[in-house]
Amino acid sequence: YLNISKLALAFAIIHSKPPGKSSKEYTEYLAKTVSEQDFGWKWKVEVLEAEVLRLRQELLLNRISPRFCLENRKQDTSAETLLGQESINPTSYSSQLEDSGCDVCNDSVFDSLGTASDFHQSEHNVNTSKHWLEGVPPLNLCHTSKEQTPTASVHFLQRLLEIRNLSEGRILQADFSELENDSFIIYNSVSQLLDGLTVFYSSPKFPAPSFLTEGVSVLISLITDTKLSNHILKKCFKKIEEFKKNLIQIILRNRSVNRFQALHSVSQTLGLLGRNNILRNSLISLLLSEVRQFAEQLLQAHQVQSLYDITQYENIFILCMILEQLLQNEAEEGNISSSDYGGEEKIKFLKSLDQIILHLSDEFPLFSLYLWRVSVFLNSGQMQ
Repeated sequence: YLNISKLALAFAIIHSKPPGKSSKEYTEYLAKTVSEQDFGWKWKVEVLEAEVLRLRQELLLNRISPRFCLENRKQDTSAETLLGQESINPTSYSSQLEDSGCDVCNDSVFDSLGTASDFHQSEHNVNTSKHWLEGVPPLNLCHTSKEQTPTASVHFLQRLLEIRNLSEGRILQADFSELENDSFIIYNSVSQLLDGLTVFYSSPKFPAPSFLTEGVSVLISLITDTKLSNHILKKCFKKIEEFKKNLIQIILRNRSVNRFQALHSVSQTLGLLGRNNILRNSLISLLLSEVRQFAEQLLQAHQVQSLYDITQYENIFILCMILEQLLQNEAEEGNISSSDYGGEEKIKFLKSLDQIILHLSDEFPLFSLYLWRVSVFLNSGQMQ
C-alpha cells in the first residue's frame, strides 16, 4: 500500500507540474511549501503551550498563597514594562565579547555570569528584594523570543522562593503541599531554565542575558532550600543530571579560541550545583568517569606514540579542578567517611591510577600531579 501511494503521488506531481519546471524542481517546491506551513503551525503551538504553562504557574502560586497573589497585583508595573522591553529587544545584551579569551584572570567578566564571588549577594537579593513580587506579563503572540519563555519560568521560580521566605518569616501563610498536586508545572519550569542555560553555555554571548544570571542564582537557591529542594529534586533529578552531563561535555568539546572565559562560567555553575550533597555525589562520579577515561586514552596514545587531542587535554584540567574542589569541600564538611561518592567509578579510578601516573609523569607532569591530588582526597576517605 505504501509503495502504491508513493507511485500515485509521483504520477500526480508529474501530471500537475507547471510548464518550464522539471519534476524534481516542482517536488522540491512542494516539499518546501509544506515544511514552511508545518513550521508555522509548530511555532503557534509552542507559543500557546508557553502561555498555558504561564497561566498554570500563576494558578499554582495562587493556590499556595492567595494573599501573595493579591498583594502581587497591587505592585507597580514598571518592572513589567522593563521585562517586556527586554523580551522584544534582546539585542541589547547579545553583543559578542571583544576579547581574545586569553586573560582568564579578569574576574569582572566572570562576575556577570553569576559566579561564586557574587553568589551570596545574589542569593541575598532573592531573599530580600520585593522585585520578584512583580508579575510576569503574558506572552505576546506577535512578538515572542527565545528568551521570553525561560524568563517567565525564572520569575515563577523566583516568586516561589519569595513565598517560601515570607512564609518562613511568618509574614504570610503558604501551603507547599500544593506542589505535589501538579508536578508538571515544577518540572517544565525547571526544564525550561536548564535548557536555556544549556543553549547559552553552548554558544555564549556576553554580557549574559539577565534571565540567565538570575536563573543560576534561583536554581542554586531552590536546590539548597531545605523545604523546596525535596520537591525540586524528586521531580527534576533526571533533568538536572542530564544538565550536568551536558555542561561537562560542553567543557570537554569546546574548541573556540575565546573558550576560557565561557568555560570558567560553566565550571562555576557545576561547582555551585555541588553545594547540594545529593547532586555533589553524582557529579563527583561523573567527573571521575570522564577524567579516568581521558587518562586511559592519553596513556594508550602515549604508549603507541600516536597523536592526542591537545584541546581536550587543555579542557580536562577544568574538570580536574572542579573535581578537586568538590572533594575538598566534602573533606572540609567531614562527610567523606559517610559518603559513597563515586562508588564503582571511584574503584575504577584508583585501580589503574598508579600505572597511569607512572607512565605519564615524565611527558605530562602537570596532568599527573592533578591525578595524584585527586587520589589523595579519595584515599583519605578510605582511611577514615
